[in-house]
Amino acid sequence: MRNAFIEELCALAGAHDHIALIVGDLGYGVIEPFADAFPDRFINAGIAEQNMAGLAAGMASEGYHVFTYSIANFPTFRCAEQIRNDVGYHGLPVTTVAVGGGLAYGALGYSHHAVQDYALMRCMPGMTIAAPGDAWEVRACMRWLIANPGPSYLRIGKAGEPVYHDALPDVAPGRWVPVRKGEHWDGRALIATGAALGAALDRAEGAPVYSMPLWGMASKAAQPEMVAQHARVETLEDHLIDGGFGAWMMEAMIGHGDLAGRIAPVALDPRVCGMVASQAVLNRAGGLVR
Repeated sequence: MRNAFIEELCALAGAHDHIALIVGDLGYGVIEPFADAFPDRFINAGIAEQNMAGLAAGMASEGYHVFTYSIANFPTFRCAEQIRNDVGYHGLPVTTVAVGGGLAYGALGYSHHAVQDYALMRCMPGMTIAAPGDAWEVRACMRWLIANPGPSYLRIGKAGEPVYHDALPDVAPGRWVPVRKGEHWDGRALIATGAALGAALDRAEGAPVYSMPLWGMASKAAQPEMVAQHARVETLEDHLIDGGFGAWMMEAMIGHGDLAGRIAPVALDPRVCGMVASQAVLNRAGGLVR
């Protein structure tokens, strides 16, 4: 996903001269194509994430669409106040990019477990969550974000993730993107966000599988109509259940009869927070992968 991100960012920056990238002194081996091609729109803010977010907000207020880039929790939790007050409050086009979402950096321990980031970012008014499930969805999300500027959070994996689409999918906030039609339909459907898409496909057992790479507060209204078409909707995410994607979906059912009872969230068990292991091992230990 990192490679798809930087390739798409370079392509978009070539077509739009207001796109800029700020990194927190990392990403080496990944971000060089952008830094080399657009040196006047690339800044290394150093290990100073709060400054990185504030700088991005200042540039965005002058007409740039700024992407800030760092690992897991560093561009989110470490500068939450700046994202809330400087970016979100003013509705600025700053895309916070977290590489290594979920447990992608599981071997580095809890400081790198990004399993509460949805909860933090989605509670900020006007924030769009972009959690692509493969490289094609990364590209589709980035194109949508540039065409619809505003505060956003792009959560991607590292590298070598499976590809599930064979072409650019049609994405929009709250849209259920078909991934597998299913061999049969018994009223059950699975919908994943982010890297949990693979787990959804493994669990499907013939049921249809969808991805939702874009979501947020503003896209809740479209969910009851979709859920009403199914007897059971399993949501999957590499995040704790508290404040996550499944909780977001259940919140969207408030005021719509018994629809909330059709949602069956599958999320990570909190015990993974105290564990150090590979992403695959932790996803299995957390109950996301069987």
